[in-house]
Amino acid sequence: MTNEQLIEIITKQVLQQLTTHEDDCNGACAYHSPDQVREVVATGANRVSYRGSGADVPRDLARYIDHTLLKPDATSADIDRLCTEASEYGFAAVCVNPYWVKRCAKNLRGTSVKIASVIGFPLGATPSEIKAFEARRVIRDGATEIDMVINIGALRSGDYDLVRDDIAKVSDACHESGALNKVIIEAALLTDEEKVIASALAREGRADYVKTSTGFASSGATVHDVLLMRETVGPKMGVKAAGGIHTAEDVRDMVAAGATRIGASAGVQIVTGE
Repeated sequence: MTNEQLIEIITKQVLQQLTTHEDDCNGACAYHSPDQVREVVATGANRVSYRGSGADVPRDLARYIDHTLLKPDATSADIDRLCTEASEYGFAAVCVNPYWVKRCAKNLRGTSVKIASVIGFPLGATPSEIKAFEARRVIRDGATEIDMVINIGALRSGDYDLVRDDIAKVSDACHESGALNKVIIEAALLTDEEKVIASALAREGRADYVKTSTGFASSGATVHDVLLMRETVGPKMGVKAAGGIHTAEDVRDMVAAGATRIGASAGVQIVTGE
C-alpha cells in the first residue's frame, strides 16, 4: 500500500467518525448537555485556547484556557493585566510573544499559572534550527510551554520529512528542559487530508499537543477540526483549540470535541459571564 492510499483510508475513517460525533448533539454537546462535558473532562481533556469577547463560561472550565495576548501593539501594562487576570481566575497559562516572557515570569512567580510563548510565529517558515534556538531562549527566560508553527508550505509541498524534523527539533529543545511543545498546524490553510497528515507528523515528531490555529489566519478553530485532530492523534496527546473562540458555548463545544486546552484572549469575559 502506498502512503497516498494509507492517508486516504485514514482520512475516510476519521471523517466517518466525525459525522458520527456531530450527529450526537449537532456539534454543541457541552451547551445542550453540560454534564457530558464534565464527563469528557474526566476522561482526560485538559486544555482549550480562546480569543475574542466572551460569555458565561463556568469556573471549572477556566483551567482549560490559555489567557492569550499576541497582538503586536500590546504594552507592558497590558501584559501585567493579563498575568493578574490569569492568576485571579485560575487560567492554565498565559500565552505571549517571546519578548514578554521574562516579564510574565516575574509577575507570575509563586502562582500555578504556566507561561507559554510562540515560536516561528505566525508564518512557520523560519528554519528549524532557528525555531529550536528560539525555543531554548524563551524557556531560559521562563516559558514552560512552546506553541510552534509548522512549516506550512513544506507540508503542502509534500515534504513530510522536513516537517517532521522541524517539529522534532523543537520537541527536543523543549523536552531537554521539561517544557511542552504544542504544534500549530494552521488548519484554515489545509485540506482535511493535510490536517490528518500534519497531526500525525506532530505525533511522530514527539510533540505534546497539536493546535488548530495561530488566530491570525482567515479563520480559527472549528469543532470539525478538533474532532479530526483528536481522532488522528488518539486519546493521549493534547489538542489545543485556538482562534475564533468567543463564547462559553464555543469553549464547551471544543472541550466536548476533544480539546484539552483552549487559547483565548477574552478568558475573563468567558469565566465571569460579562
